[in-house]
Amino acid sequence: MLIKNRKPTVLKGVPLGPCVEKWTVEYLAKMGGDKEVKIHVSTVPQMDFLHKNFIYRTLTFNEFVQRAASTEHTEFFITKDESYYLRSLGEDARKEPADLSKQFPELSADFQIPPFFEPEQFFSSVFRISSPGLQLWTHYDVMDNLLAQVTGRKRVVLYSPQDALHLYLAGDKSEVLDIDFPDLEQFPEFVKALRYECILEPGDLLFIPALWFHNTLALEFGVGVNVFWRHLPLESYDKKDPYGNKDPLAASRALQAVERALGVLEELPDDYQDFYARRMVLRIQSKAYTSQLTERVQGK
Repeated sequence: MLIKNRKPTVLKGVPLGPCVEKWTVEYLAKMGGDKEVKIHVSTVPQMDFLHKNFIYRTLTFNEFVQRAASTEHTEFFITKDESYYLRSLGEDARKEPADLSKQFPELSADFQIPPFFEPEQFFSSVFRISSPGLQLWTHYDVMDNLLAQVTGRKRVVLYSPQDALHLYLAGDKSEVLDIDFPDLEQFPEFVKALRYECILEPGDLLFIPALWFHNTLALEFGVGVNVFWRHLPLESYDKKDPYGNKDPLAASRALQAVERALGVLEELPDDYQDFYARRMVLRIQSKAYTSQLTERVQGK
């Protein structure tokens, strides 16, 4: 029922294993040891992937965890109050998805993946560890996923896929970096996007359906595990995508066809381009939009 409803849902009391009690900074540092991890480092807590206001650096896992848990650092890359973020990767990041059981087997033994999908649908399990106050850009994923908040508290803001028209997208990411105090002169349509918000406590689980936009803010140092699975037929996905964030193959072909059509329209005068572009939009609305979305677009 949870998966069929296609709505974000916070789940409490789902067994995640002993990780909720065991994953202290000291324990993580000890069990993660000297394994090297590639991390994001930024001088500001709002990380912006579109404009890359961060750098990538490598630290041992134990050093990273201890730095990320602190707000001021005696050793640092840029400034003593820099922020850190880890999104774990596969052994060969260009080919393999992240898998907690492979990259961090000792810690993986403490974490129990909730049984919300069939084993053959599993795609990745991703460590997400961030400094207090760290905020990540608004984006969508093409696979269903569960965000397990193991330690620390995290605010998650979500927007429906049907509000994509108001989020000023650049690929899978929103250009609106500050969702709490947006620049409405630059992004006037953003006020039309309906905001959903929740606070995840240690042990909470958030189901994020594919295509739902989400923005996370670490209210304190915290550790999470993101579990992704392929809910569409396996052949729908790009097999060469280790991050699981490329659009489904059919969607990619459709978007490419739109770009080709727009290129053809450029052969016409501006007023003709405008007219036939509007006809294309109407055709897409009547053919592909759900009735609920059509009503929202038309302001009913």
